[in-house]
Amino acid sequence: MSPIALPTQNAVVLHGPKDLRLEERTLWPPQYNYAQVSVVSTGLCGSDLHYYLHGRNGDNVLQAPLVLGHEAGGIVTAVGPGVKNLVPGQRVAIEAGIMCNHCDYCKKGRYNLCKAMRFCSSAGTFPHLDGTLQSRMNHPANVLHPLPDSCSFDQAALAEPLSVLLHASRRADLTSGQTVLVFGVGAIGLLACALAKSYGASHVVAIDINQTRLDFAKAYGFASQIHCLPPADKAKTTEEQLRRAKENIQVALTEFGKEDGFDVVFECTGAESCIQMAIHGAITGGKVMLVGMGSRNVMLPLSAAATREVDVHGSFRYANTYPTALALLISGKLKNVEKIITHRFPLEDTARAFDLLARGKDDEGKMVLKIMIGDS
Repeated sequence: MSPIALPTQNAVVLHGPKDLRLEERTLWPPQYNYAQVSVVSTGLCGSDLHYYLHGRNGDNVLQAPLVLGHEAGGIVTAVGPGVKNLVPGQRVAIEAGIMCNHCDYCKKGRYNLCKAMRFCSSAGTFPHLDGTLQSRMNHPANVLHPLPDSCSFDQAALAEPLSVLLHASRRADLTSGQTVLVFGVGAIGLLACALAKSYGASHVVAIDINQTRLDFAKAYGFASQIHCLPPADKAKTTEEQLRRAKENIQVALTEFGKEDGFDVVFECTGAESCIQMAIHGAITGGKVMLVGMGSRNVMLPLSAAATREVDVHGSFRYANTYPTALALLISGKLKNVEKIITHRFPLEDTARAFDLLARGKDDEGKMVLKIMIGDS
């Protein structure tokens, strides 16, 4: 069949820093074990923003034009040969990672660590794998998750960031009755608070440098107590930085009435000073979950962790979380989670959406948390 006879679809394509172009592309039919999805909602993520602003996210550098977006839900419009679990018209959440299903990590259920993993909207592999900021896309059927009847497309998109926290919570062995401290109350940090409460945490508190976000977290019940870190000049020495981190967290712990620390600390900023504070913020025998990705190399107060048996765990993406995430999102246990979505743009205005996300406030002074792209 000639490509001229095939239909087309629109995609927002990143060609370099702040160089987003709306392009018309040929829409190919889905191949074996793939389905075609009409994307309805895509949530913009911090990693997407890094690519938009800098053409890179950490060590992953844009090498060719790339479609961003990996938090999404949509409607199946066609299925390829071999697909038996999906039918056209079915509503689905799109899990963005494509694993090999053959390596030891995949066989052990830890496919997030698969060395052959290709992830939509990431420049970590080449050729890059396009993301969800397009009107339609073809994707493996095994990572398209049917939506419960009461699940909205926005909730389907939120299942991706929620999966990050579900995976981290499993690694932390989070259980009912524990106390939880969250660093950073952007969308990920707010979801960490909400998830901890749904697990039955006895005390959930949050720390940030943004008072407006903290007030939001407390007003909508994500955290019972909040603490805003004081502004400060950059420390001149490592010793001064470590000292400040210890002093700042001690002030916060006293304010929270938890001088001994918290059972589980979710570090959702990636900032070096917050990682340092997180170790001091954990109770003896507690756990620190490194969720945020920011500083590449960090000076840690390791003795404070080692001598108090504070376990520091890395957490990367997620595995086998989507059904649980979708069930939680419709259960009502994540109170006010829909408030995280603050703005919405159509696909053709994606560049404006990224600029707004970078500013953090709209023209009316309203805080920006999660922006959805699409018409949901």
